[in-house]
Amino acid sequence: MTALLDLGVHALRSAYRAGTLDVRRTVEEVLKRLQQAGDDKVWISRASDQALRAQADALDLRRGEIEKLPLYGVPFAVKDNIDVAGMVTTAACPGFAYEAKDSAEVVKRLVVAGAIVVGKTNLDQFATGLVGVRSPYGVPKNPFDAAYVPGGSSSGSAVAVSAGLASFSLGTDTAGSGRVPAGFNNIVGLKPTPGLFSSAGLVPACKSLDCISVFALSCADAAAVLEVAADAKTTPAIGATFRFGIPSTKDAEFFGDTAYAALYAQSIARLKSMGGTPVEIDYAPFRDAAQLLYSGPWVAERTAAVGDFMEKADDKAGVWPTTRQIVLGGRNYSAVDAFEGQYRLAELKARAFAQMDGLDMLVVPTAGTIYRLADLEREPVLYNSHLGHYTNFVNFFGLSALAVPAGFRPDGMPFGITLIARADAERTLLAFGAKWQRTVPLPLGKTTSALPPADADPVVAETRVPIAVVGAHMSGLPLNGQLIELGGRLENATKTAPVYRFFALPGGPPQRPGLMRVGDGGGAIELEVWSLPSDKVGAFLTKIPSPLGLGTVILANGTGVPGFLCEAHATLDARDITSLGGWRAYLKTLAV
Repeated sequence: MTALLDLGVHALRSAYRAGTLDVRRTVEEVLKRLQQAGDDKVWISRASDQALRAQADALDLRRGEIEKLPLYGVPFAVKDNIDVAGMVTTAACPGFAYEAKDSAEVVKRLVVAGAIVVGKTNLDQFATGLVGVRSPYGVPKNPFDAAYVPGGSSSGSAVAVSAGLASFSLGTDTAGSGRVPAGFNNIVGLKPTPGLFSSAGLVPACKSLDCISVFALSCADAAAVLEVAADAKTTPAIGATFRFGIPSTKDAEFFGDTAYAALYAQSIARLKSMGGTPVEIDYAPFRDAAQLLYSGPWVAERTAAVGDFMEKADDKAGVWPTTRQIVLGGRNYSAVDAFEGQYRLAELKARAFAQMDGLDMLVVPTAGTIYRLADLEREPVLYNSHLGHYTNFVNFFGLSALAVPAGFRPDGMPFGITLIARADAERTLLAFGAKWQRTVPLPLGKTTSALPPADADPVVAETRVPIAVVGAHMSGLPLNGQLIELGGRLENATKTAPVYRFFALPGGPPQRPGLMRVGDGGGAIELEVWSLPSDKVGAFLTKIPSPLGLGTVILANGTGVPGFLCEAHATLDARDITSLGGWRAYLKTLAV
């Protein structure tokens, strides 16, 4: 056993299965690393060495059940606003502390699956902050440079994974707390759709927005945790070609950090090399929604959570001054403000979703810059708000998100991007994130761990719908771009069964073909069969003008697929071009 033991979830499982490692040896290695780390301010409390060894020994006796325990012998950390039975929950406030009688639902699931709780991690007090410095228990040391913030509020959880002290960890995310620390620690941060993970046993920050999140070294490891922690839905995969939204040049904000700006541009170029097409969006509704979180009535939701405690707490309670200022500021908002805020949010959400239409995901910097601890002493509130520029809106809009590493500044500080998609797209994002990690090979956190083998990567089976096109949607013709923009893929070129009449409909430009099935006197018409992701078919239907529509088109081999057909009345004054055999042949007659 050496300090080079790979604590990755899949690495441990592989070693356990091979019989080259037992859980007791893993726990001894973790204890050794904890001792070497010293007072790194990562932990608020830890399971005792004796308790960890006892858990390890109990699991070693159950080695025969390893296939039934997907997280067998995997050590993990828990943010200290999430309950673990028998341990104290503080939310980083000594005066608030209580011993949890029961574990949070997510923790229960992980432990039943064989995972081992190492301890409770430090955080921005009451999960209020994105910096990781608002704690009377100290500032967890950023493994890349202790002069820089670790990111928050899930600071200790992120550092524990990045520094190789735990295989994965639980954080929380209200405004970006499960993503910003991932970006600053060169690890993966999965922020699930609000409500996907049970919030039972979580000390609330903003109860309507809070999510329990996952930190891991790889997307494959995060996916393994997801499978245990929640009953995730299956969503369509991101295909070989995809469209991703990015802020326009005028909307991109890096707060003077030219290195982060360059790394973001480099990330966009890499996504293009992976088959992506960047699409500039109007970032205003996303930005404006982000600003609501700390300058609107949602501050009052934090007051509803812990305001009474703070008002009664004396100086010995350890309430952080900036946290008190923020939380008690919610008393300044009225019920009218709350309703007006909801109306404003609904308007912004509608505008934002219109910008996302036709896109597979948004790709934004996880944060526009990173600050030194000394910077936060000068501007504790303003600089914290800067870190939420690309994160605050996500839970407001009910979206899923995944932060992934994307490079390093010249001074060695990590940079990350965040992939943002509609609700319930966690598996889709993790599958794409795994491809990203193989395309952009980087260290995993600050460890010597390696990516799991490719066969461990999460995979989402893509559901596609075939569509037969006979006119301007065929390859190289004017409307083909409508299919490509929605992720269309050419499957094959063929002909219809000889049961159709084909017409050039009056009107235009552009001219339109009309395919109509007949009882006799029909011909075989050239066509192309394209396919679309199932979730994009509806968007395509909105682009089809009357009198055209989708029906079943019979192909030459006798199979039927959805395709363009024409209403009979529209062919009365149309030119019959059946004898030409297809739209391309008809277009040639016009060019003569």
